[in-house]
Amino acid sequence: MDATILAKVNNWLSGNFDTVTKDEITRLQKDNEKELEDAFYRNLEFGTGGLRGIMGVGTNRMNKYTVGMATQGYANYLKQCFGNDVSVAIAHDSRNNSRFFAETVANVFGANGIKVYLFEALRPTPELSFAIRHLKCKGGVVCTASHNPKEFNGYKAYWDDGSQLVPPHDKNVIKEVDKILSVDDVKWSGGEKNITIIGKELDDVYMKMVKSLSVYPDVIKKQHDLKIVYTSIHGTGIVLMPEVLKRFGFTNVTVVEEQKVPDGNFPTVVYPNPEESEAMSIGLKKAKELDADILLGTDPDSDRVGIGVKDNNGNWVLMNGNQTAVLAFNYMIEARKAKGIAQPNDMVVKTIVTTEMIDQIAKASGIACYNVLTGFKWIAELIREKEGKENYVVGGEESFGLMIGDKVRDKK
Repeated sequence: MDATILAKVNNWLSGNFDTVTKDEITRLQKDNEKELEDAFYRNLEFGTGGLRGIMGVGTNRMNKYTVGMATQGYANYLKQCFGNDVSVAIAHDSRNNSRFFAETVANVFGANGIKVYLFEALRPTPELSFAIRHLKCKGGVVCTASHNPKEFNGYKAYWDDGSQLVPPHDKNVIKEVDKILSVDDVKWSGGEKNITIIGKELDDVYMKMVKSLSVYPDVIKKQHDLKIVYTSIHGTGIVLMPEVLKRFGFTNVTVVEEQKVPDGNFPTVVYPNPEESEAMSIGLKKAKELDADILLGTDPDSDRVGIGVKDNNGNWVLMNGNQTAVLAFNYMIEARKAKGIAQPNDMVVKTIVTTEMIDQIAKASGIACYNVLTGFKWIAELIREKEGKENYVVGGEESFGLMIGDKVRDKK
C-alpha cells in the first residue's frame, strides 16, 4: 500500500475515532485492501456545492468525521462573516444515514455556539431553502445526494438568501474546510441547548406560500377531480406533496403504494431519478391502469419532478425537462397577462443549457429573459442582483427543475 495512504489508515486506527470505525478499517485491511485504498487515497473534496460521495469509513467517504470536519470549517466561516449571532437550518432526505448526518451537523454547529433549527424528520430540499429565509438564518445544510444511487450521500451548503453557495462564499468556505486537518479540530458536542426542533408549524407556513403561487385557483376548482397519480420514489416528497395537492383542492390523487415508504435502499428502482423512465415505470403502470390524466414523480430530496401525460392518440409519454420548462414558462407568462397581474419589469431566468424556445416565448411577450450558468444557485444570484429593479416570475433548467416565485431560492 502507498505510504501516504497507509499513514492515513494508521492515523484513523490510532486517533480519536469510534470503535466501529476502527473495526471496519481492520476488516478491510484483511478482506478488501483495494477498497481500503480507495477509501483513503484522497480526502473527500468539499466543492462549490458541498460534499457528495459513497458512504463508508475513510477520508474519501461520507461519514461522521468527514461531515463533521466540513461543518466545522463552514461554522468558522459563518462566524467570521456574521460574528456570534448566527443561526442555521438543517434538513435531510430519506437516504441511509441522512438523519445521522443531519444530527451530526446540528451537534457541531451547536457546539460552536450557533443557533440550529433542525427539522424533526425528513423534509424536501425546497422547504430547507424556504426555512432559511423565513427564520432569517445565515446559512443552512441539507443532507442529500439528490438522485444518485443508494450508496451515496451528500451535504449541500446554503447562504442567508436560501441559495446554495456562490462566489466569494463558496471558495472561502472551501478554504476554511481545508484548514480542518484533524477530527480533534472539531467541536463535536456541548451545544445541544442551541438546537431547536422544527416541523409542522413551518410546514404549514411553507405550504401556504406554495398555494399562493397559483395564478388561477378558480381553474383548479373546476378541475378538482383531475386524475393525478403521484410517486415519491421512496423519497421525501411523500411528506408534503399529497397534502399540498389536497390544499390546492385536488380531490382525485392516487399515491403509488409500492414507492410510498421512504427508503434509502430505493428497492423498486435502479436510480431514484424521475429523469429515468425506469424510475417512473411503476407510476406509469398505475397511471395507465387508472386512465389517469397526469403522472407526477419526485426524486429523493423532492427538488425535481418528472411528468407523464397522454399524447393526442391516448398514448402515455414522459416529458423531458425542456418540455416541462417550456410549458411552465409559457403558462406563467400568459396566465399573468390574462389575469392582469403582469408587471412591466417582469423577468424570467433560464440556464444556458436549457432550450432557446423559452427566450423566444419571453421575447414575444416583451419580457426580459436572462441566461445564467447551469445550476439554480446562479438563478438565485441573479434574483438577488435584480431585487428592487426587476420582478422575478419563474426560472428553470432542463434537469427537471423549476423555481416559481422568489420565496424559495433553489429548485422545487
